[in-house]
Amino acid sequence: MHKSSNSLSWFEIPATDLARAQTFYETIFDISLEETNTGETKKALFPVDTGSGEVIGALVQSPYHIPSNEGSVIYLNANPAMDKVMSRVESAGGKIVVPKTSVDKYGNIAFIIDSEGNKVGIHSTN
Repeated sequence: MHKSSNSLSWFEIPATDLARAQTFYETIFDISLEETNTGETKKALFPVDTGSGEVIGALVQSPYHIPSNEGSVIYLNANPAMDKVMSRVESAGGKIVVPKTSVDKYGNIAFIIDSEGNKVGIHSTN
């Protein structure tokens, strides 16, 4: 890994019910995810400008993807309006476990439990 590249290149958020998870993330971020299937693996891809060098990821339902609120945490970008994202979490079927918290010059973070039971970080720079 080179210091000029992203340390994260791909992420997957496990789901037991892909449609429910897709609705949750589309609702809280006000986005559309693109569905794709490969064999027994179902995915819903987060939006990205292909070829931009930005990190891409997906919700994934397969026998090998088990939701958990323990272990590694990814932080999803809530710029420019973290408060709007956080205001939609509970009505979309999630739970806020750590509210918006300042991390000094690095912005703000929060932890949520999504509709599938995963602990996910939310981050904004403002």
